Order: sequence, then structure tokens, then C-alpha cells
Amino acid sequence: MIALHKPTRDELWFRRELLADPATMSYNDAWGGAIAFPEEDWDGWYDYWLACDEGLRFYRYLLDSESSEFVGEVAYHYSEDEDIYLADVIVRADRRGKGLGRAGLRLLCEAAGERGVRVLYDNIAMGNPAIGLFLSEGFFEEYRTDECIYLRKDL
Repeated sequence: MIALHKPTRDELWFRRELLADPATMSYNDAWGGAIAFPEEDWDGWYDYWLACDEGLRFYRYLLDSESSEFVGEVAYHYSEDEDIYLADVIVRADRRGKGLGRAGLRLLCEAAGERGVRVLYDNIAMGNPAIGLFLSEGFFEEYRTDECIYLRKDL
């Protein structure tokens, strides 16, 4: 079973490992692949994403309650440039294909709805298999560019 877990600052080691893993971040190759998340950035990131709850963003780890391991992350944030809430779901590459992303996406949509978000989007790179996951969970194509597809779900 998957549960949402609000990480402490000291648990940000998992985010660093998740973002640094080339296999996990292969979906992001079009935008640079793996991402550095050095410890000196943790305090500011934590304050922005987790300590300051303005309703404009949400971030949680995906916790496998059977193994007590973190297996991914989910988030959404309000994009002022696009005037939309954008979702983000990442599951460790070695844990994919087991329904964890689906469970995480459902939990994220539920959390967003509970916090007053009425429409959630994701912009997914063309060719990313996550497109099928989002479509199967009630998102639909709003539009696409050469690089990505914008999927929308009314919550």
C-alpha cells in the first residue's frame, strides 16, 4: 500500500538520490536528465515547498507501507506564467511497473481537490510512457507542442 509522507528536512536525502539517478530521471532527458540537489540547497527548498503552506504548492514522498521505503514523490504547484496547477509524479526506476505511480497520482489528485484545486495539469514529454498512466486516470489532452503534451483533469 502506498501512502503520502510529508518529509522532514533530514529526509531530503531521498529527493537528492531520486533526482540524481539517471534511470529514474530518464523521462527528463529532453530537459537535462538527472538533477543535482546539494545539501546546501535543502533549507531554502524545504521552506518554499513544505514549511510555507500558501496553498499554491504541495509536496509529499510516496511511502511503501509494506517495506517502509520511500519509492517516489508527488507534487503540484501553481504556475503563474501559465495560470495553472501543474502535477509531478516520479517513481524510482527500480520500482516502476507495480502500480505505484497510479496510486501516487490518485493520492495527489485527492490531496489537490481537498485543498481547493479544481483543475490539475501535467506537461509530459512526447514519448513518455506516463502519458498513458495520466490518460487512464481521467486526464485528457488539452493541447500539445512539439516537445510535450498538456494533460488536464477536472477534480
